[in-house]
Amino acid sequence: MVFNCLSFVAFFAIVLALHSLPLPWKARKVQLLVASYIFYAAWNPPFVILLWISTVVDWYAARGLVAARRDRSRHLWMLVSVVANLGLLGYFKYGQFLLDNVALALGALGVSYQAPHDSIVLPVGISFYTFATMSYTLDIYLRRAEPANNLLDYALFVTFFPHLVAGPIMRPTELVPQFAVPRRASADQLCFGLALMTLGLFNKVVLADTLLSSVVEHVYDAKEAPGFIDAWAGTLAFSGQIFCDFAGYSTTAIGAALCLGFAMPDNFRFPYAAVGFSDFWRRWHITLSSWLRDYLYIPLGGNRHGVARTYIALMGTMLLGGLWHGAAWTFVVWGGLHGLYLAVERALRTRLKGYKPGPLAFLGLGLLTYALINVTWVFFRAHSFQRAGQILSGMVGLNDKAGPMLASYALIKTAVVITALLLVHWRMRSSTLETVVARSPALALSAVWALMAFAVVISQGTGNAFIYFQF
Repeated sequence: MVFNCLSFVAFFAIVLALHSLPLPWKARKVQLLVASYIFYAAWNPPFVILLWISTVVDWYAARGLVAARRDRSRHLWMLVSVVANLGLLGYFKYGQFLLDNVALALGALGVSYQAPHDSIVLPVGISFYTFATMSYTLDIYLRRAEPANNLLDYALFVTFFPHLVAGPIMRPTELVPQFAVPRRASADQLCFGLALMTLGLFNKVVLADTLLSSVVEHVYDAKEAPGFIDAWAGTLAFSGQIFCDFAGYSTTAIGAALCLGFAMPDNFRFPYAAVGFSDFWRRWHITLSSWLRDYLYIPLGGNRHGVARTYIALMGTMLLGGLWHGAAWTFVVWGGLHGLYLAVERALRTRLKGYKPGPLAFLGLGLLTYALINVTWVFFRAHSFQRAGQILSGMVGLNDKAGPMLASYALIKTAVVITALLLVHWRMRSSTLETVVARSPALALSAVWALMAFAVVISQGTGNAFIYFQF
């Protein structure tokens, strides 16, 4: 089930009505748990078993960690959690990728080996809920958190439907304590939550699906090489599509949780107004970047063991972050480019310590950041290195013989949407949506809300699943 379908509207209305009934808090939590399983099972019922496995393994692993008296026992319980979670993730997400690369490696050595193709189905959201459950046992192992008081609260944390399949990646310390006391949204929370859901669906259905996706597909899914204008138009359109798609999901998820009385952290803070790449990762997919920082970058050494170790930890984290997004070498290159950008930025900051750019230089650095991020999006979207090379060649003007691919309407549409998106990001760079809402007249807010809702209703989008479902 996806947020941008009529079945979810009916589902959410029923969940909201049941959650509002004057029932004991435990009964309402059970209702939310059952609803979350139904939400996930609507896609593929058998894969609910994977949720149960992750939930049960980490619940008992955490209890074992607390009860263990020797370090060896604690290590073993931690190993149980890591092997179970990464084993499932590795099989379903990376099994075929590993087999194919083993076959290629053996072929290079002159050994003939044909990798079997089992058509492994990737469970929706497995990367997200695996990271969430692993953070539970890792935090307990590192003595940074206490285990949940009961299995119901922990199971609800794992499966809570707003964040289940595409984040935000919740930490147990952020959500489990909210299950301790009865929660029901106030009138203001319900209103703001519904407005956030409308904004999220507007981003997804109107901007990502209706206005931008066709431009991206015409450029990236074509066989011929694009020219300069078409290559940049397709890539800029994808930068808008991936943001509106994923930020749209996160905003809808946060709004849905708020309608039920629960708070979830922001996942995006206007990232295309970032100045520098560390600033970008403080604004883009915040819950993932903080997870990678806390559970990969810092354990790999962080910035505590010298310059060389810092760069190794930085590059290793981003390479693994790229691989997390997909079982393909193009994603690894995407992560590697971000690691390279972060390393170069760190080196420049060290050499230019104390430098403060003026307003024009600040804007120029922001636009340079955005342009270089678009280079990385080529590898994120292209299905092969060959296609990525054709797109990049077009972006630097090397495809002189390329004919036009996009109609004038598509180019104008892309220019208007991306320009508006960048202006909004820069306008909101140092602000928050809550601050703007608090300062705006109620009539203006109502009008904007109504226009977004109307645009969602009349949109001719294809109803595609959210892009991040595949991760």
